[in-house]
Amino acid sequence: MGILEDDIAVIESLLGREPRGLEDVAVRDNAGVPVVIRVAPLVNEKPFPTLLWLIDKRLNYAIDQLEAGGLIADLQKTVDSSAELQTEMVVDHQRYIELRQSYFSEIQKQHIRRLGYESVLAERGIGGIVDFQRIRCLHTYYAAHLVRSNTVGRMVDAYWQSTLLTFSHLPSFP
Repeated sequence: MGILEDDIAVIESLLGREPRGLEDVAVRDNAGVPVVIRVAPLVNEKPFPTLLWLIDKRLNYAIDQLEAGGLIADLQKTVDSSAELQTEMVVDHQRYIELRQSYFSEIQKQHIRRLGYESVLAERGIGGIVDFQRIRCLHTYYAAHLVRSNTVGRMVDAYWQSTLLTFSHLPSFP
């Protein structure tokens, strides 16, 4: 999508700080405001496996409320009782790793190799998660979902649909 002239100030305002490792705006809302940003694989010479960062205040607040209400535990129970969902989540993480690696420039690949971080970035999925059948943070899953649909994101969407909560400011996603 690219970073537009005014994006940095908007992103800083949404984050409440200067963005670290910012590489791109991955998703914008209907008004063109950044919703999800893409971050470099290394930030301050350390691996940063959270490729996609949710910065939309309304979505972040709504997800904060879901987490505070125990939705992670409820969704985890659903996943734990379904071999199909567990398999889907593994695939989601593998696709996320592939997506992250697809953004590596040749220089970044060499730098990652030189620092010895290849395995970290090849083994950690959405939000840096190692156990691909665990839900740790809905924010990271949802940011990834807005770029490329994933199981947990679809479960959150279904929950919101059941409560009739919608986010009309967001673009429609395939």
